[in-house]
Amino acid sequence: MVTFDGSTPQLSTNSKERPGFVQVRGARENNLKNVAVDVPRDAIVAFTGISGSGKSSLAFGTIFAEAQRRYFESVAPYARRLIQQGNNPRVESISGLPPAVAMQQRRGTPSSRSSVGTVTTLSNSLRMLFSRAGEYPDGAEILYSDSFSPNTVAGACPVCHGLGTAHTVTEQLLVPDPSLTIREGAVAAWPGAWQGKNLRDILSHLGYDVDVPWHQLPQQERDWILFTEEQPVVEVTPQRDRVAKPYKGKYWSARSHVLHTLADSKSEPMRERALAFMHSGPCPDCGGSGLKPEALAVTIEGLNISAVNDLPLAGLADVLRSLHGDRTEIPGSREAVAAAISEDLLHRITVLLDLGLGYLSLGRSTPTLSPGEMQRLRIATQLRSGLFGVIYVLDEPSAGLHPADAEPLLEVLDQLKGSGNTVFIVEHNMDMVRRADWLVDVGPLAGENGGRVLYSGPIPGLAQVPESVTRPFLLENATPSSPLSFDPAGNVAPAGNAAAPGDTSAATAATSSAASVVAFSTASAEGPAGTRRSALDWLRIDDINMNNLNNVTVQVPRGVLTAVTGVSGSGKSSLLETLHATAGGQVNASANSGFEGVERVVQVDQRPIGRTPRSNLATYTGLFDAVRREFAATADARARGFTAGRFSFNVAGGRCETCLGEGSVAVELLFLPGSYGPCPVCHGSRFNEDTLAVEFQGMNIAEVLGLTVDAAAGLLSGIPSAARSLATLREVGLGYLRLGQPATELSGGEAQRIKLATELQRPRRGHSLYLLDEPTTGLHPADVQLLLHQLNRLVNSGNTVVVVEHDMDVVAAADWVIDLGPSGGAEGGRIMASGTPEDVAAANTGRTAAYLSQALGRR
Repeated sequence: MVTFDGSTPQLSTNSKERPGFVQVRGARENNLKNVAVDVPRDAIVAFTGISGSGKSSLAFGTIFAEAQRRYFESVAPYARRLIQQGNNPRVESISGLPPAVAMQQRRGTPSSRSSVGTVTTLSNSLRMLFSRAGEYPDGAEILYSDSFSPNTVAGACPVCHGLGTAHTVTEQLLVPDPSLTIREGAVAAWPGAWQGKNLRDILSHLGYDVDVPWHQLPQQERDWILFTEEQPVVEVTPQRDRVAKPYKGKYWSARSHVLHTLADSKSEPMRERALAFMHSGPCPDCGGSGLKPEALAVTIEGLNISAVNDLPLAGLADVLRSLHGDRTEIPGSREAVAAAISEDLLHRITVLLDLGLGYLSLGRSTPTLSPGEMQRLRIATQLRSGLFGVIYVLDEPSAGLHPADAEPLLEVLDQLKGSGNTVFIVEHNMDMVRRADWLVDVGPLAGENGGRVLYSGPIPGLAQVPESVTRPFLLENATPSSPLSFDPAGNVAPAGNAAAPGDTSAATAATSSAASVVAFSTASAEGPAGTRRSALDWLRIDDINMNNLNNVTVQVPRGVLTAVTGVSGSGKSSLLETLHATAGGQVNASANSGFEGVERVVQVDQRPIGRTPRSNLATYTGLFDAVRREFAATADARARGFTAGRFSFNVAGGRCETCLGEGSVAVELLFLPGSYGPCPVCHGSRFNEDTLAVEFQGMNIAEVLGLTVDAAAGLLSGIPSAARSLATLREVGLGYLRLGQPATELSGGEAQRIKLATELQRPRRGHSLYLLDEPTTGLHPADVQLLLHQLNRLVNSGNTVVVVEHDMDVVAAADWVIDLGPSGGAEGGRIMASGTPEDVAAANTGRTAAYLSQALGRR
């Protein structure tokens, strides 16, 4: 490890206690190689390195995990059982470690009951404000604060149970063709075959005419047939079946049948059929608020709590300022209470406004928020907590942020440090890294080729570390849009590490610091730097109305790389969704043009490739199928009668039955929290002994799944489909991942690149439209280089690529830019400029222009 004392770099071998430092010794979490590093407290420290280098394993998996473990040790053993805990970090010792708070990009389980207000706890204060200082109707009783929450029994609407959405059926849905008779199947929601006939026979015995067109029946009869809650039982004598005997039949209305199917049926096709007869919309009783009428009758400044929850935070701040100004000298009066609560609310909301979140509303559901928005909400909450002497560990706080939004974030991080805290950020944004007080660079490569601390010290000292992949992007003029350089063997190395003539040491550094040693043809690379491709045609959509896009007309050039820019909430993702819906035929395209020749629409997002450990890299890309077939084709497998299914850990036969193919088992401890340990039978391999006895080129199936993509490329080179998958994975910089790496261990950026690699390996068939939402999130600039190369390959193959992007270096490398703004929410949704990057920068009509000009200058 290299440290910097302000003059010359020195190797630190001092293991004595250093006041003011967190000292880590012997860290071996994931790919960390017995790391020893000293990190200062009371400073902003940036952890850098390419994806998979081990920086998160050091910051989160080691330092934060150890702080968490020490806290849990102070909790009573019985209480510890109720708290979800992680594994103990693999580290010899950490000294000088204060309490730590982690803010990661991972999203919890989506819930429509979770909102901006609940995450920030602002809803608690707002409910108290309405309870104590609201204007009640004459004669109404004072309500407790719980009565203003849709998540409590006291406040939830009895019809929609607080969700605000009601699922209802209508006559039009249940009877799509009123010209039919009941016998002809007018009530489409009823089941088919004997059950439907049974209901028709019951109706006939009840005196209803089943042989006249539906629309000729009296409305009262139609309502009873479709919506009654009665379930009369009658004796039915089949009218057209001389063999069948009379039986007792119970009537179900069409609505009752649909609701019963949705509630009790285990058949997915039956549930989908029932859903087709349901209409989901705002609850008619509460108007979508999820609250009881008593709560909605209470107002502040003429607004009930539902209306206040729908206000953007900037508008809510204006309402609170008017309340805060109504001060009174009478303690305990309604005005005094309103002023006191509104003052506290206003201070807390101001932090959110400073972070550029003024376009959000308290009622905004958290599943609709980006990871970057969620993290800023948590940061704002912590800033108001008043904690002192804490380490805040942040996972890419600038992810998903426009450069204009990142600047106030830096001010907030400075405030956290100024309050006596330490801030650790795992970061890829070089502008954020330059503002840090200290740098810890991890690498040099990913996976097995990473896991070392290359440098720890002030930023200028990194210049003395030639093997650092971060160095050229942080201290030199390299950008992700710089052309890739290739060595004589065809391997790619990041820009900025090219060797000068006669400089063999630089050449060595370039080889060792390649983000991923990838062999692919230079013929598929993008054209000369600085050139812009011209549009082959245009994709045009008129009068877009979605979220904050109001009557917007947009033209996207075909056959080029287009970047959609704008601050958070300006409408970028809405525009991308509209493109996807229109090109996919889900929207009436009568006013649209240019989509006729688009044969495929591919949306590549950062959602997980699977939600359980049973889904992994090999299964998602499809290469595991080819590998299992090769194992089944071996002489040993044929002699044993094994098929390809035998080599799957998801089905009985080849898997270990002790752990059911999980590789681990739960260990329950009395009075202590349970934990997981390797399966005592298969020792984590997931397969039984007979399956593991079969080998392919000297390795069993579990050993093959344990290989990295780079290592597997040689072993599986003779299997065309597997070799093709591995090649594309390496080309997008994922050579460090293991084939059997569970989907739950992959970052959003890794998941998106796996999806992109899966698309790249498909045979080219006609013109495709690729839509990517912030593809560079979670990527080091060296990884962005590889990603840009692949996106340009798609374009050069005759396809159209549209990306929503905040990285101005990537935007500067695009052929066309569409900039939205000027702000977020209601203040956004307009096209500020469109054209080449140079055109948009020169227009200077939006907040993107200035930052794009700087990026063009770097090119």
